[in-house]
Amino acid sequence: MMRQFELVERVKSYDPGADEDAINRAYVFAMKMHGSQLRASGDPYFSHPIEVAGILTKYRLDASSIITALLHDTIEDTPATLEDIERLFGREIGRLVDGVTKLNRIELQSDHAKQAENLRKLVLAMSEDIRVLLVKLADRMHNMRTLHYIKNPDKRRRIAMETMEIYAPLAERIGMQGIKMELEDLAFAELHPDARGSIVARLSFLREQGGDLISRILEELRKILGEAGVKATVSGREKTPYSIWQKMQRKNVGFEQLSDIMAFRVAVDSIEDCYRALGVIHSKYPMVPNRFKDYISTPKPNGYRSLHTGVFGPERHRIEVQIRTVEMHEVSELGVAAHWKYKQDGGNLTDGRQYRWLRELLDILEHASNPEEFLEHTKLEMFSDQVFCFTPKGDLISLPRGACPVDFAYAVHSQVGDTCVGAKVNGRIMPLRTQLQNGDQVDIITSKAQTPNPTWERFVVTGKARARIRRYIRTQQRAQYTELGRAILVRGFRQEGYDFTEKAVEGVLRIFKAATVDDLLAMVGEGTLTSRDVVSSVFPELKNQASRVDNVVALKARHKASGDKKDKGNAVPIKGLIPGMAMHFAGCCHPLPGDRIVGIVSTGRGVTIHTIDCENLEQFADQPERWLDLAWDEADTDGHVGRIDLVVTNEPGAFGAISTVIAKNMGNITNLKITNRTTDFFEMIIDIEVRDVKHLTNVIAALRATPAINSVDRARN
Repeated sequence: MMRQFELVERVKSYDPGADEDAINRAYVFAMKMHGSQLRASGDPYFSHPIEVAGILTKYRLDASSIITALLHDTIEDTPATLEDIERLFGREIGRLVDGVTKLNRIELQSDHAKQAENLRKLVLAMSEDIRVLLVKLADRMHNMRTLHYIKNPDKRRRIAMETMEIYAPLAERIGMQGIKMELEDLAFAELHPDARGSIVARLSFLREQGGDLISRILEELRKILGEAGVKATVSGREKTPYSIWQKMQRKNVGFEQLSDIMAFRVAVDSIEDCYRALGVIHSKYPMVPNRFKDYISTPKPNGYRSLHTGVFGPERHRIEVQIRTVEMHEVSELGVAAHWKYKQDGGNLTDGRQYRWLRELLDILEHASNPEEFLEHTKLEMFSDQVFCFTPKGDLISLPRGACPVDFAYAVHSQVGDTCVGAKVNGRIMPLRTQLQNGDQVDIITSKAQTPNPTWERFVVTGKARARIRRYIRTQQRAQYTELGRAILVRGFRQEGYDFTEKAVEGVLRIFKAATVDDLLAMVGEGTLTSRDVVSSVFPELKNQASRVDNVVALKARHKASGDKKDKGNAVPIKGLIPGMAMHFAGCCHPLPGDRIVGIVSTGRGVTIHTIDCENLEQFADQPERWLDLAWDEADTDGHVGRIDLVVTNEPGAFGAISTVIAKNMGNITNLKITNRTTDFFEMIIDIEVRDVKHLTNVIAALRATPAINSVDRARN
């Protein structure tokens, strides 16, 4: 355990003006407060905060961070209070300790919701002062180093998994590469001990076989750079077991197929020397294809800058070489700590591209509906390789691999994402689901009339985009459910001989645990409540009367009445209700405007619309309370999908004839599936976008007149 004077000397070695008295007082205070408490290892508990402080001195953190590290467990685990900390050490230290204290028990939470809530608190705390995260990372690192003392294997695994999923990516995002690699390797040892043991054994074997291989390669690299006049410091290391295992998993190869398990670092004085050194190495050794990356001209989001290249180096060994300046190396090793940014602006992260990700996490936090959704989106945001794309003005946008133009639009600005209608990638109009590649120039086309499309959620990969789209869907669904619920209740009241008023249902809100009338209407619209539930609560005398809800037979009879004379007084109009929100068109019968339709209320999903003669309605015959009389909006001119069954002669040009006929009749094929194929015929299903039943009937008639088509009918299931 580090002694008091040793800690002070470490801090003074890089910060001579540090408050020595405050550090000494914090050291003594922590030791006194923790007293006889013991850790799982049997060591005195106060050894932990001292070790955490020691870790931070390696990254040259300021005195306030060191003091926070010493005190970070006192409020949680000792009689000390936040008021005591502020009185003895000042408001700044109190704020930092309080920020870390709120997170100290995160590793004890097995509940997913609690873990998500703790991550939410962490993001809020570190947005106010990044030093909260630095102390937390050092705290987690020491806990991981002593993880093996915890006897409960499930708890050890949970802590290791959390470290791998949250803390290691956070360390990488702020450039703390050393902490990130150690956290990953320690977690790897717990999660996959056999795999790590195997890799360590193979590395030991290679080390014995190769003897002083690393030193020989180092000597040759120094020699060729020196002969070329490039002043450089060259160092070498093996890759960590976890990084080797990760590459084996990513490339799906065995250990024997990995030859670049050694990495060498070249540190030079200037950026010009970086490229000169790269030229020397490439002129001497063959480059491994697709292994060159220039993070100097396009830095990583965390500010990391370096040249990476893979070559068949000395003795024909495949090696990785990283070339950077001394200043870049310091940023690589110390990350955010190298910037000392918090000294200038008090820790507020408002500028700098390396903090963009944190602002995006805060944006996700604002739009996520609950902590679990925030946790999901945050993992999406942190757990990805990067692709770098450019705006038409040349601004660099970094995105996770697999991102599409919609992700790019939201990365530019939330409003740009919300109003995105199309995208040009490298000058060509491309589908919005196109995966972007490194170096793509993306021009987003917007329209003020556009709103987020719910289907975007299927292919976006950034947490920010998904959070915004989901928020829009929630808002729209709420409005749709409320409107549908109102229509259902109006019909329900009318069937019982009453007029619906909001005042009438205000008195029963408490019964259904609804805060407002809109809440109650939404519950009815999404199927959680039936109109009968509400009506019978408003008018208790109806509970003992025979239900006047239309039964299935009567409803069908009314729909099948001759002509178009059905009573629309009790029918709920579909007008204004967006399909896919509160209303869903059944995939079995594909209803179209002009069909006589009925709705089936499904709990939590709203209403599914069927044609009145759909065979699947039979399963709801004994549940009349779920049936809902519906009417089409006569002004509905939107496209609807009708499905047809065809039997087509197996001859050249048959498919062309089908598509030509459909197009000439103003239909649009949206999907086609061949269900059976014989020597003479194809059987297929085609989905066609049409206006209404009449339009589909015209298309079918035209297809029947086509010689290549044996038969065509509207599909009913």
